Amino acid sequence: MVSAMMAKILSLLLLVAGCAIAADLQLPDTDSRLHAPLAANAQPAVLFFVSPFCPTVRSFMPEIVRIAADHAGSARFYLVHADPAVTPEVALQHADLFQVTMPVLLDHGQKLAAETGARTTPEAVVFARGVIQYRGRINDLYLGPTKRQRTATTRDLRDALEAVLAGRAVAETQHRAEGCKISGLPTP
Repeated sequence: MVSAMMAKILSLLLLVAGCAIAADLQLPDTDSRLHAPLAANAQPAVLFFVSPFCPTVRSFMPEIVRIAADHAGSARFYLVHADPAVTPEVALQHADLFQVTMPVLLDHGQKLAAETGARTTPEAVVFARGVIQYRGRINDLYLGPTKRQRTATTRDLRDALEAVLAGRAVAETQHRAEGCKISGLPTP
């Protein structure tokens, strides 16, 4: 019991320490406009790390779009491509395919992925009040790399985001995301 509690505290400390230095990080979108997704004085931000080359991402894109639509105006949403092989044109095609209206960021230097600890696509990060509040899966549609359920039975990201927007602590700050490894990131 004590070791599980210590592991959770250490995990939370690593999350907090990991993003404190990135508040001024700016990334271009597909139109070359700069965005500061981790700006501490702004609305909460939800970062969706995705890849057009990952089949698991395709399954989650409708839910990603719904979450952004359901919480428009309450938080800032970004689709983040951290794979250096993704060109602005490919990122735009991917966004158009799923009718994405949020900014589509290019993290070719993988600075945002490294700062937030994102390692998988799809993976979500909720950033608010200067720290990462949640990192992990969107829901449990995938229980393993190839183990897909018919429907999701959890709302992990929605629950975390709703807690943040209500000013409450997030009950579960991390859930392992299932999908594809972000290409080029060093193994932790």
